[in-house]
Amino acid sequence: MAQPFIHNNKTGLTRDLIEAMFPMFEQASAGAIAVDRDCRIIWLNHTYAALLGVDNPEAVIGQPIQPVIPKTRMPEVIATGRPLLLDIMEYGDQQLVVTRLPYFDDAGQVIGAVAFVLYDDLQPLTPLVSKYRRLHQDLVAARKALACKTRSTRYSLGDFVGATPAALEVKRRARLAAGRDMPVLILGETGTGKEVLAQAIHSVSPRSDKPFVGVNLAAVPENLLEAEFFGVAPGAYTGADKRTREGKFQLANGGTLFLDEVGDMPLTLQAKLLRALQEGEVEPLGSNRVQSVNVRVIAATSRNLETMMADGSFRSDLYYRLNVLEIGIPPLRERLPDLGILCEAILEDICQGLDMRGEITDTGVAALSSYDWPGNIRELRNVLERALTMDEESGTLDADAIFRVLPRQGSGSRRVERCGAGRPLAEVLAAAEAEAIESALVACRGNRSRAAQQLGISRSALYEKLAKLS
Repeated sequence: MAQPFIHNNKTGLTRDLIEAMFPMFEQASAGAIAVDRDCRIIWLNHTYAALLGVDNPEAVIGQPIQPVIPKTRMPEVIATGRPLLLDIMEYGDQQLVVTRLPYFDDAGQVIGAVAFVLYDDLQPLTPLVSKYRRLHQDLVAARKALACKTRSTRYSLGDFVGATPAALEVKRRARLAAGRDMPVLILGETGTGKEVLAQAIHSVSPRSDKPFVGVNLAAVPENLLEAEFFGVAPGAYTGADKRTREGKFQLANGGTLFLDEVGDMPLTLQAKLLRALQEGEVEPLGSNRVQSVNVRVIAATSRNLETMMADGSFRSDLYYRLNVLEIGIPPLRERLPDLGILCEAILEDICQGLDMRGEITDTGVAALSSYDWPGNIRELRNVLERALTMDEESGTLDADAIFRVLPRQGSGSRRVERCGAGRPLAEVLAAAEAEAIESALVACRGNRSRAAQQLGISRSALYEKLAKLS
């Protein structure tokens, strides 16, 4: 058998680790590469060499990686010791889904990194990715506890899970936002992960060592919002504290201020917020003195701000101040192929620290794909938690376990709307096809192979049709 990969015989310290992990890389990736702590290539398999157009793989061993892969982020992994899971890399006219992992010596020092390009089918890698994610989260949590940092973030870009084109575009824009100190507006339905993304942007931005302060505008009474934002001077009103009470702007000074559900902000406060953003200063309630502040604002909303501007309930000048870089998070129903890896990540998180295990079968994922998910990822987590509670003994969620807890409404309501009177023929046919697919999945208890056989189509064709349903 031909040598499966190219390596440097002088790198014995890393060779054992790489060779131990190689079979999984070779089976579940379209190419893999490893570098040492100086970002020199120490290993390159033949499939990656062919993908990169490297005619003589032996010649690049020992060479810096950047001339070979100009847009590589391996130096970032070496410098930070943090993995970059399910990232997107542009190479020529290709967009590749890449995972990069650091590896360490016995003293905990980074001695190199390995990266591999994934196939479209992520299922073989989800156990590895989920385990590595859990271990990395444990490490991050321990470091945060030791550092006793206040108002730090819980999430990084790796916590926004997904590998569909829509999810990868969200990550691309988030990386763009992290590298530029500009206002960001995140749009998405409830439960799509807007705060996760906001924290992720902050965690990899130049302000990451400064506070991240979030405020949900829908949860604060209107008469308290001004004090919440700008603070209160001593004795500003009857019963006020005799000490200065700092507002969110002062607490976030130097860092990031996250305005969740900004569409719920009353007009009176919108004008004051706009002035604070334009002038970089705030005036606490009951004070005649202004305070300079330097914050980066990330706003999020599930409402249509353009419609609100048209009816006069949201200021257009504030909208344009906030919406310098817009990131739209698609609803879960528009990225159903991400369900498998989302379930792996959520189940790992649910079971973390508990004396239980949780995993989901292909049929369980198929059962989930038949639902509309109006509550998005938040609802998905709720369904998985209930399913685990009902089936705690086995910890394995199959189609039966999912159907027992899955709400009965959802995609059926969409079919009624699509198949209404006066609809174009193409829409009626598409709705009929969707109904046939979902009926087959229910009849086969989520078994996609049997459902495809019942429908008279191939399994791959069924996957494609499920991905297109929205």
